[in-house]
Amino acid sequence: MVSKAITAANIGINSCKIEVEADVSYNNPMMIIVGLPDSSVSEAKERVHSAIKNSGFSFPTGKVIINLAPADIKKEGTHFDLPIAIGILKEQGVEIPEDETMAFIGELSLDGGLRRVNGVLPLVSGLKDSGITKVFVPEENAKEAALVQGIDVYGAKHLGDIINHFSEAPICKTSIDINKYLEENANTDYTFDFKDVKGQQKAKKALEIAAAGGHNILMSGTPGSGKTLMAKCLASILPPLELQEALELTKIYSISGLLQNDNPLMTKRPYRAVHHTASQNGIIGGGSTPKPGEITLAHRGVLFLDEMVEFPRQVLEVLRQPLEDGEVVISRAKNSIKYPAKFMLVGAMNPCPCGYLGDKEKECTCSEFQIQRYRSKLSGPLLDRIDLVINIPRLTTEELINTRSESEPSAKIRERVVKARKIQANRYAQEGIFTNSELNGRQVKKFCKVDDKTSEFLKLAAQKYQLSGRKFDRILKLSRTIADLAESENIQLEHVTLALQYRAEI
Repeated sequence: MVSKAITAANIGINSCKIEVEADVSYNNPMMIIVGLPDSSVSEAKERVHSAIKNSGFSFPTGKVIINLAPADIKKEGTHFDLPIAIGILKEQGVEIPEDETMAFIGELSLDGGLRRVNGVLPLVSGLKDSGITKVFVPEENAKEAALVQGIDVYGAKHLGDIINHFSEAPICKTSIDINKYLEENANTDYTFDFKDVKGQQKAKKALEIAAAGGHNILMSGTPGSGKTLMAKCLASILPPLELQEALELTKIYSISGLLQNDNPLMTKRPYRAVHHTASQNGIIGGGSTPKPGEITLAHRGVLFLDEMVEFPRQVLEVLRQPLEDGEVVISRAKNSIKYPAKFMLVGAMNPCPCGYLGDKEKECTCSEFQIQRYRSKLSGPLLDRIDLVINIPRLTTEELINTRSESEPSAKIRERVVKARKIQANRYAQEGIFTNSELNGRQVKKFCKVDDKTSEFLKLAAQKYQLSGRKFDRILKLSRTIADLAESENIQLEHVTLALQYRAEI
């Protein structure tokens, strides 16, 4: 007789149901796992064998065959240990109910203890969609699994606890109020605050617009002008995560193994600062076993590229498609995986190799050819996908020593950003998007209408600056965000004028 246990396998940030079939025949003693397992699954043989024996149960003395079905899906990870052990114990006559709505996830230690595993949230979410109503997971993963509503989650410390659950000592269900947890843990205590940034009012306004609409921004300025500091401060004015965004982000960090043990839900928008030596796979994801890259880890948050022109050109060019589509597709010979990548790109660069082009106090030593070659590292198609470009001048001596005037704190700026985001959320409730930057061509026509006077002005601007279709749409999206910050229902001429001021510096 073949015994079965249900589990799941991750595919990107989604998962599919897996049946673990166990069959014991009393001849040559050995254990075989089939069904396209990777090395971590194949090594389960030794862990399961020791865990069953050290938990007080007998291990079959014959040939044990484990099949992971469907067999054409690659199985990765150590969470198959527990369902394999359950299947074997059923074959040994241990009383475990044959329940098609019950699943098991967990790694076993040699003494039968259950260890934390990665990717539990997408695993449990996929199991729920396939009709599973009960799931057993390691105790350390219980809160994360409980984020999936409508499924009973049981967190166990030991294999023996699960066996005893069906007889004498039921395990208590784990539950969590997601909305309350998100509200309580949305920490607004930030290390960097705009109140500590002197001057640079134009740059601060540009970053406020970028945060309000989720727009990409490039800052160019001399060394020490505050580009990196302001990029770090940007995290302090981003709005709190919506529930749907938090769950999607938690799935990404769960499969990447980056969730904190004491925090099962991502409650703050990510801020990823990448060094210019990062590889192409490190940025977009990949590898023989595809894993999320920095653009996916920055989903619904910020990806900061300091010294942007120092990145290899081929690394920058791979950002073009994700910036346009909000996702990245990693294709391999055996499979193709799609990861979300709706992030704000924030870049910082010097205006020239020496860094002092246009500086009022220090003369630039670069030749025209050096400047042109330096700037050409950012291609036209990539710049087309950046909504705001600002030049940040060096602070004057008076601004540096002025200690009496205080800058506006991030908390006040964030209030305006949150208000603008709420306007967008209401406007796009039926569109499946959150911000103005996500508008496609059809949606731009629908939500970014202008009057005749403004339309004529835009026509003249398009001719003067030789705007491409993509740039033209991005100016309208930027104008829509500026209007939202001003709480204006319609896009006015002054909103378009301000948007063009930021685009004209490219």
